[in-house]
Order: sequence, then C-alpha cells, then structure tokens
Amino acid sequence: MTIEPPAPGEPRRPHGPRNPGDAWVVAPTGERYWGRFGAAGLLAIDAQRGILLQHRVSWSHFGDTWALPGGARHEGESASEGALREAAEEAGVPGTAVQPRVLSVFDLGYWSYTTVVGDVVTPFEPTISDPESRELAWVPVDEVTRYPLHPGFAASWERLRSLIDVRPAVVVDIANVMGSVPDGWWRDRPGAASRLIGRIDELAARGVPGSALELAEQTWYPEWTAVVEGQARGVAGTPGIGVVRAEASGDDAIVAAAQQEVAAGRRVTVVTSDRGLAERATDAGAAVRGARWLLDLLGD
Repeated sequence: MTIEPPAPGEPRRPHGPRNPGDAWVVAPTGERYWGRFGAAGLLAIDAQRGILLQHRVSWSHFGDTWALPGGARHEGESASEGALREAAEEAGVPGTAVQPRVLSVFDLGYWSYTTVVGDVVTPFEPTISDPESRELAWVPVDEVTRYPLHPGFAASWERLRSLIDVRPAVVVDIANVMGSVPDGWWRDRPGAASRLIGRIDELAARGVPGSALELAEQTWYPEWTAVVEGQARGVAGTPGIGVVRAEASGDDAIVAAAQQEVAAGRRVTVVTSDRGLAERATDAGAAVRGARWLLDLLGD
C-alpha cells in the first residue's frame, strides 16, 4: 500500500510495507507532492449511485477531506495499474469491477497525477481495507461539491466532471479495413478478420490518443464494435471487442450499430473508406474516419 506520511504535527500512522515510490517530490518552488514516480487515483462511476469518494483520516496530508482512492505509483507501474491497485488497497475495489474510459493527467514535468476515469461494470460495495480511509461513500455527481474536498481534487473536479458524460465508441467496417491492405487476405478471409480484430483488441487495451478522437485529455478507451460479414461471420470476439455478424448487408449492420451507439449517448466514430457508407454513417450522427486512420493507430 502507499504509505503517505502524516500531516505536520499529527501522530504517525501505523507502519506498512514501504515502496521506493513512497516519497515526496519537492518542486523548485518548495511545494511537496507525494509519489516519487507520480501518483494516480480512480474516479469510479456507477450509473446508479454516483462516484466513489474516500473520507481521508485526520492524520493524513490534508486530512479529514474527501477525495478519490489513490496514491503513489510504484516504479514501472502504469497509471491504470497504480490507480486500480490503490483503489483495491484503500477501498476494496475488485480488480475487474471498473473499466477505464479515459486517463486525465495533471503533469508538472517533475511530478504528475493521473486520474483514471472508469465505469463500474460489476457493482460492488466498497470496504475500508487499510488505515487511510475514515469512510467510503457513493456520492451523486451533483452533490460532490457539497463535501469538504481535498484541495487537489477540488481544483480538478470541474475538468473531471466534464468527462463523465463523454463516452466514445468506435464501429469498424472490418471488410473495408481488411481490404485496404493487399496482404493476401482474400485467401483466408476468416483468418485475416480474426487477426485484425486481435490487433484492435491490443489497441483497445493500450488506449487511443484523445487527438485521434478529437477529444481532450491524453488517452481514451472507447467501446469497440467490429462488424463482420460473408465468410468472416464466424470469427470469435475478444474481451475488449464486440463483434456484430451481418446476416445480410454489412453496410446496413454498420449503420445500425452506429445508430444504436448514438442513441445510447455515445460519441461514435465509424471506420470505413466506403464513401456511400460514410455518408450514411454521418447521417446517423457518427463521425467517420478512413481505414488509414485505424491502420496508423495499429502501427501499420
């Protein structure tokens, strides 16, 4: 667990395992920031209950305030790994209960704090599992500012609040993207489609730059849908990619998938280089990117 020292003048807290990341970073102007390798926290969003907040114990830095579960990152640990580990240690958040949606990074150059904004996909009850929490609570989004907030969280809340309703989704015309690369795909369409979906799954796991989706922030994790047709209809999906198998027209299935995502309030991008389909997708309320857009993200 992260071992944050007590506030000046407060009694020392119980000792625990120490990690090299558990140390202060001193700014050129003298301010101190906790986490030698930076810090990360989890903003878990439950559609019914709000966001998970932690009431910090009085002897912690800025004690007796409310903030997100989080703390110092370990050496070599990604922001998502650090945020989810800290949330598990401080609030008993199950590792698979939250699906990251976007990383919001506050970077000073010499220190950074990453907020992992994620959706609760498996409901859970938080539990106080270490000495850092005085109380844990699901707080409706509109009531967050009624609490005495940690200064850092208070300063970032308006920006974080603006991200909560932004839900990107990408619908991929697999046949079109596959056909844009003359690598012999026509000899084994199911195999080529399966390989492409596997590569998209890897991209889904590492995230997409906000600039590629015309969104702010550094990294987003959209919901991905791969639409397959013809001989490729039998391909399997992956944990990160939903597969729609077109029984008739692939274009109709893509438009229907885009319409469904738009109706659900998501910001939809359809990936295809087919002009006619692109017009239909635009009419459905989606943005359109050509096959090259996705291939570039895949590293081709």
